[in-house]
Amino acid sequence: MLWRKFNGDSIQLPIKEAVEQVIKKESHQGSKLKVCIGTDSQVKGKETEFATVIVFLREGAGGFMFIHNDKTNHQYSIKERMLVEVAKSIEIAYELCGLFTTYHIDMEVHADINTNPQFKSNEALREAMGYILGMGFAFKAKPEAFASSCCANKVVN
Repeated sequence: MLWRKFNGDSIQLPIKEAVEQVIKKESHQGSKLKVCIGTDSQVKGKETEFATVIVFLREGAGGFMFIHNDKTNHQYSIKERMLVEVAKSIEIAYELCGLFTTYHIDMEVHADINTNPQFKSNEALREAMGYILGMGFAFKAKPEAFASSCCANKVVN
């Protein structure tokens, strides 16, 4: 999996090592971190592109993110695509959750799913929430799910 910073610099280390370096550096500088993980997608013709982000929030001092993009030619229903987004977020959250526990960092998984039943993405809300909470992670949906609906949305080409 190739990850990059928002400025485009690629991350050469395995993502778990890169995240641990960030945690150590930020802790050393006195920052209290919170991490939010989210995925968004965009369909263009026959191609669906996904962007997964790891957003690092420094309490009272801004934040930054790591980004991973991938594409597929698979055709999804809206509900299926929302659940694939959630699965991608959970996959990275699960890989990193041991670090967050070790370093006492709060982590949330954000789903780009609207809580308003008038929106099509709402079809996947119950399953997504069950999936995320069932894995033991904190869950946020729109409008609180900024990692997926704002940050990942900006970097899905």
